[in-house]
Amino acid sequence: MDEDKQLLEKMKLRILRSFRWKEDVITPLASELEITNEEFEKILMNHLDMSGLEALHATLESARPKCIAEKLHADLRLCWLCDVMEIITVEESNRIKTNLVNDIINGKKYSDALEIGKKQVLDLLLIE
Repeated sequence: MDEDKQLLEKMKLRILRSFRWKEDVITPLASELEITNEEFEKILMNHLDMSGLEALHATLESARPKCIAEKLHADLRLCWLCDVMEIITVEESNRIKTNLVNDIINGKKYSDALEIGKKQVLDLLLIE
């Protein structure tokens, strides 16, 4: 491996092994994929250039609310109640998810927010 390539790899590893990257990106995604942190670092180094690595953490943070909302959508069965059966409106679904996402981002445990969401969904369903 030539010196430039070694230097580039070293620079990429410094980014990937920084505390925020390790805590927010590497460890959770490697765990989700059931691979080691080192294997996931190698994947990112192979697929992203320096500018991609430098910008990715902020991009992932901005995607976090959307990911949480999509998980809530599935876990609250809104794919059935809103998308298929249409007994909960898109607006009602979005209102519930938006409030819950904000609560989760502000520190509420996902499981607690999910229970609140289930009660809100049930309240909507019981309205005649």
